[in-house]
Formats: sequence, C-alpha cells, structure tokens
Amino acid sequence: RERQRIPAPTGILEARASIMPAEKRIDAEDGVAYTFEELAEYYKGKYKKKAIEAYWDECKPVKKKGKAAKEPEPKVKAKSKGKAKAKTKAEPAPKSKAKAKAKADAAPKKESGRPALAGQYRSGKPVNVSPLTKMTKDDLGLLPQPKKPRFKTALVGIYVRSQPNGGTDKSSNGHRYDSIPFANGMIGADMSCQLINYVHEEHDVFFEVVKNFDALIVRCNPGQIKADGGDQNKFDDSMRALRKQGIQVWPSPDVMEFMGAKDALCKIADMSIGLEDTLAYYDAAAFSA
Repeated sequence: RERQRIPAPTGILEARASIMPAEKRIDAEDGVAYTFEELAEYYKGKYKKKAIEAYWDECKPVKKKGKAAKEPEPKVKAKSKGKAKAKTKAEPAPKSKAKAKAKADAAPKKESGRPALAGQYRSGKPVNVSPLTKMTKDDLGLLPQPKKPRFKTALVGIYVRSQPNGGTDKSSNGHRYDSIPFANGMIGADMSCQLINYVHEEHDVFFEVVKNFDALIVRCNPGQIKADGGDQNKFDDSMRALRKQGIQVWPSPDVMEFMGAKDALCKIADMSIGLEDTLAYYDAAAFSA
C-alpha cells in the first residue's frame, strides 16, 4: 500500500527529521506536502540516504503565512545599500550551482522516467487505492504515472488465490502477461493507468474506489472470478452501474456477452482496425478442410 506509516528511520535520516519535525515540503512526484520523515520513509530502500537528502533540499517548502516568511536576512539588512546590492548580485551563482547539483544528485527525479524495477510499485496514485488489497508482487516494467494525466484509468485484474501466480495467464509477479504493455500504452498517451485487482470479499469497497477513475480496462478472464470464490454476475452488474454513471468500462459486460472474446476479432476482420486473415473454426470438419 502507498506510503504506510511505520516507525521512524534511524541514523542520519532520523537526526535530520528531528531537526525539522514540523516542516513540510512538496514532493514533485505527486504534488503533496510531506515531512522529511514521511518522505524519507517512502523512499527508504529505493534510494541512498544522500540522494533522499538532496531530493528534500530540492523539494519546494510549503509557504508559511504571516510576516515571518517575508523578513529579509539580517546580514543583508545591516549592510549599506551599496554593499547590500553587491552581495545580492554575488549570491545567486552559488545558490544556482547548489540547486543544479541537487537536481543532478536527486535520484528520485533522475530515475523517474525509467520502467519500474523488481519490487517497485507504481499503482498507488494518482487515485488513492490504498483501501484495496494488493495481490501482485510489484509493477515490474511499468512506466511512471503522469503527474497531470488527461484521464485517470485503471486496469482491473483478478488473482485466483488457489492457483500458482494467480492463474495460468499470469507472470510470476501476479500480473497478466499483457497488463504492463496495456498500461504503458495508456501512460504513453498521457493518461494514468493503475494496476488493481478485484477481490470479491471487498466488493463494495472496490466499487467505491473505482468511482474515482474516468475509465476501467477489465482484464478478468471468464471463469476466474468464480474460481476465486466470487460472483461473476454481481461483478458484471456493478460494472453496468458504473457505465450508467458515465464511467467507461472496456470491455463492458454486455460486449463480452454478445460479441464473445476472440470471436470479436473475426467480426472486425474487414474493418480498418482488423486483419483480413483472422479466421475462426467452429467444428472439426471446418478446421480440417
């Protein structure tokens, strides 16, 4: 789950957190303000301590209200006008240099455009999905979510807990083999795409959470919801209710029912989005002919 609160880290990070317990800065990854302790704990294990500290220095502080934040530095005020102006002109160079160095050393920003590594999870935002149980091991290969997505989407999967890796259509991390490419295609079009799983015991919570998305890509193979102990009809009815609220569901339960799955490829073979050599055989005689 995203950014769970656990005991504060020790060592350098703990010492620094004690110095600035109330200060909050904005994490550029999601635009939310965090204390140094919260930021350090989230990135702990992903980046080195020095990189996290450099990244904190780069993060924009939350603006303070009142006159205190606008008071000039005493040294500048105490100097004469001529010296103050000279000092003001001389200071930007080291400040800019330090800022440039912070950007270069801040690992979270440097690696933000790379696909997720083993153990990394990138489906926790922009929509808060923390109420849902995370069934997969990681989001290996998933690109970073856009900071300001045009639309917020989710790819819905089903993890059959009685089967190895969640089903024969899954990779070792629990995702379908084509889930990451699907999601990366959406991200490449400047839309966020979070990978989530339907757990039938959390049915009501699940459908409350997904109301916050603009569209859902349903990647649940027929029979797998039932195999995990759930009710396919209940799932389908709730998806139909989402469509009535204006949330896109691809494919919708009715499309799945009336067009079929692979058979749909045959029905669009003559269209611009189809392939003319897509064929289906419905009996052994036709297949052997």
